[in-house]
Amino acid sequence: MARKQSDYLAALLADDASEQGNAPFPAPAREAPLERARTTTLLGRESALARVASGEVRQVTQLLLDPTRVRIWPGNARTYAHLSEENCRELIDSIVAEGGQKVPAVVRRVDGDPDHDFEVIAGTRRHWSISWLRSHSYPDMQFVAQVAQLDDEAAFRLADLENRARADVSDLERARNYLDALKAHYGNHQTRMAERLKLSKGWLSKMLKVATIPDAVIAAFPSPGDVQLKPAYTLAQALDDKDMAKAITAMARQVAKEQAARREAGAPPSPATDVLRRLLDAPKALSGDERPEPYRYATKYGRTALTVQSANRQGVTIRLHAGSGADTDELMTALRDALAHLEATGKGLQR
Repeated sequence: MARKQSDYLAALLADDASEQGNAPFPAPAREAPLERARTTTLLGRESALARVASGEVRQVTQLLLDPTRVRIWPGNARTYAHLSEENCRELIDSIVAEGGQKVPAVVRRVDGDPDHDFEVIAGTRRHWSISWLRSHSYPDMQFVAQVAQLDDEAAFRLADLENRARADVSDLERARNYLDALKAHYGNHQTRMAERLKLSKGWLSKMLKVATIPDAVIAAFPSPGDVQLKPAYTLAQALDDKDMAKAITAMARQVAKEQAARREAGAPPSPATDVLRRLLDAPKALSGDERPEPYRYATKYGRTALTVQSANRQGVTIRLHAGSGADTDELMTALRDALAHLEATGKGLQR
């Protein structure tokens, strides 16, 4: 059944936390203020209407599909393997109560795959829920999808727009999805990516930084979904320092073993806040012999004139101390000595 592109976009962008909700039809007159507010919100998010205007979305057709013939597009942030009956229960119940899936997913056709005809761009939970229902007493349940013609970059932006309103898409999933997209669609140009997604460059930079946290460290948390942007960014910054990274990774392995033991014993895992504290405190537990002293330059009077506050891949932070008695020439000497020390210990700016 063909459908207008405006209807397709309204369904895609509907602010429905359960992904199922009401079909995208006009509300009664008494609800008009709410509908106007929702419309304003969608326009404020820049919406996908621009994609239609630019010709990126060239065709939209709604079909009833066999979910076994539909694969999941790897460019979507949501991890299909993490979906379960438990975290899709509300959506499953809603589909059963409504007599079928009311809000269509967005898919595109694929070529050269004998097992699949389409791939899901937006609507991964709907695909999983329909698949589950077909194997649990509802064999005739159909996967409702709108078929759109999209290139990979437009598909990524469409999926990202929908996922922004989904609380069950974790910060880590989105961060890693952004990092993959940065390389695949934007030539590693963060500014270009931020402009295309209508995101703050600073916020995007933090997300990309979080995406670099290694799996060995993520394994210490109760689940990847417990890794939240703000604390994770602090952790990612700490991992820039080689000595700190070594201590944090060692602690993460220890905590991961403890978490596994707790699960086997039927006990709840240690919460993410406790895990984060232990990881960030790990470098402090190093002995004096193992943890290098920060570089310090003192004048002939024994007063500190310069110290190296931090040295990581992003740069070196140096503090000049007031009241040391050092003049400009001596401070320049101290700076040269500090840079030479950093180079000798493998933390220089040339690494």
